[in-house]
Amino acid sequence: MYVYIYDNFLREHKYASIVKAMEISLTDYGIAGKILRLTNYTDAKTIIEDEIRKGVKTVVVVGNDATLGQVLSRTATADCTFGFLPVGDNNTIAEVLGIPVGVEACDVLSKRRKERLDVGWVNNRYFIGQLHVLPANVEVIYDERFKVTTNDKMEVVICNLQPFFWKKNKKDEQTHIVHPQDGKLEAFIRPLTGKRFWGYTYEEPSIFPFEEMEIRGEEPFAVEADGRITKEIKLKIKLAHSKIDMVVGRNRKF
Repeated sequence: MYVYIYDNFLREHKYASIVKAMEISLTDYGIAGKILRLTNYTDAKTIIEDEIRKGVKTVVVVGNDATLGQVLSRTATADCTFGFLPVGDNNTIAEVLGIPVGVEACDVLSKRRKERLDVGWVNNRYFIGQLHVLPANVEVIYDERFKVTTNDKMEVVICNLQPFFWKKNKKDEQTHIVHPQDGKLEAFIRPLTGKRFWGYTYEEPSIFPFEEMEIRGEEPFAVEADGRITKEIKLKIKLAHSKIDMVVGRNRKF
């Protein structure tokens, strides 16, 4: 049995034709199921656990990176297989998973090629895609042995499923995709240097694979994890004991 979790933005008229085409394709493959819609007040954990008790074996997230992060960060321990049907923009995780955006994703889902993927854990909650510490005066201690500090602000990005993008200049863009099955997370640390009248410039990022990391600040700093922004004074980050079963495509990047 399948249940489909639709992001609320799919109600917009511009997505009507693609959503209808996907629903027809899912029916043709014999994997259509119940549709549930996310709202600002929806607790994904509660509704998915309720569906699993009713016999659902596969939960499919329909939306973009933010949708997938919102659902999986709340339900990473659920006893089911997760699928993903990416729609629209902001779908960097789909490429990592080898899932095309749009109707062709239904074909990937129908084949049920599964992999067990790592899950991040920060301050007693899960994160799936990426954790971003916005530029702040912080220090980083990883694997209880190494410390990274700067004389000014630094930006820290912890990647799991979502790749890290950075530019050396306006014409250049580099992408680093991590391996979501290697038993490690990867931190990209970029000190800010050369403050100009338009703001700071960044150094090249340093990459630190790690198993456990702590980030501390003397003052609260902003943290974004799977679209959720909070203010923290200290973060403890590591891999969770749990893993998720995810349907992936043959062109996945790991």
